[in-house]
Amino acid sequence: MAALAPRILRRCLVRSAAPLASTRGSWDRMCGAAPSPSAALIVRPCGGSGPEAHGWSWRRWFRQPVRCGSTAVRLDTGGGFARFAVGDTDRANEKGDQRQQPPKKKKMSRKAKVNQLKWYRLKAKKKMKSPNPEVRIRYKLDKAKRKEEWLIEKLRKYDVPMTPEPVHDPEILTEEEKFYLKRTGDKKKHYVPVGRRGVFGGVVLNMHLHWKNHETVKVVCKPCRPGQVYEYAEELTRLSKGTVIDIKPNNTIIFYRGKNYVQPKVMSPPDTLSKQKALEKYRYEQSLEHTGQFIEKLEKELEDYQKHVALFKNREGATSVDEETTINDPTTTSDSE
Repeated sequence: MAALAPRILRRCLVRSAAPLASTRGSWDRMCGAAPSPSAALIVRPCGGSGPEAHGWSWRRWFRQPVRCGSTAVRLDTGGGFARFAVGDTDRANEKGDQRQQPPKKKKMSRKAKVNQLKWYRLKAKKKMKSPNPEVRIRYKLDKAKRKEEWLIEKLRKYDVPMTPEPVHDPEILTEEEKFYLKRTGDKKKHYVPVGRRGVFGGVVLNMHLHWKNHETVKVVCKPCRPGQVYEYAEELTRLSKGTVIDIKPNNTIIFYRGKNYVQPKVMSPPDTLSKQKALEKYRYEQSLEHTGQFIEKLEKELEDYQKHVALFKNREGATSVDEETTINDPTTTSDSE
């Protein structure tokens, strides 16, 4: 068995050296160099002990990239895999830098986040309990302004794009017809409420449902700011294609459906908010209004404080100047004696 080992090892080495020799020959032909003998791939050991002393050992030959003309063949190992490339190395390096993605941000642990929040709260607590009134006012003012910006960003999500609609041609009514429609609208008890949500799809839907059985419908706007009833009347006219007959002092609008009224297939317009989103928008608008009033109050308070400080400094300066003049003036001292 010991005698057969060198022969088996020699056969395996010769077989493994054959494909290496063919690869070496093709590489030499491509680069224009003279093909080297396949025997160069196999080296017989000169001495030593063990199985290598009785058999053959081989090693691979590596060659540096050969410049052929104005281009160079190189082995690029960037990106996690090896590939051959031909061209300028500087450009390739620039492309490799472009491919590199920015480093990912390290995720903070839960304990680090808690510590950061504690630090911010401690900092805010120091400002809130500062002995200087200006520091306290400025902290509240900055916080209110940040909240105002956040509310404005929230309200932008509820802006519905107005789709281009055909121009509505209102019907011409005589004075007698308007008087009759006004009286009939007043006498009837059915109405559509416009509450804190304002004008949304459900209001227009209820108007069309009332117009199915009646020519007129009352729209009661409560709560309503002074002058807001006219904005509601204009918006409902655009959405429902009705005609405004009268606007009463108690924020009530009477709408007429028209002589050639046809109930639309989609009674709730698509460019309106839903009931839930209209309520969310109202809450954000209310919060924005209160925040604006609070900011005005703080700005006035800060201005009054700065005026008070300036006046106090002026008084201190005047008293110090008076004391210096009395000390330096000899006539005043002689009179006092």
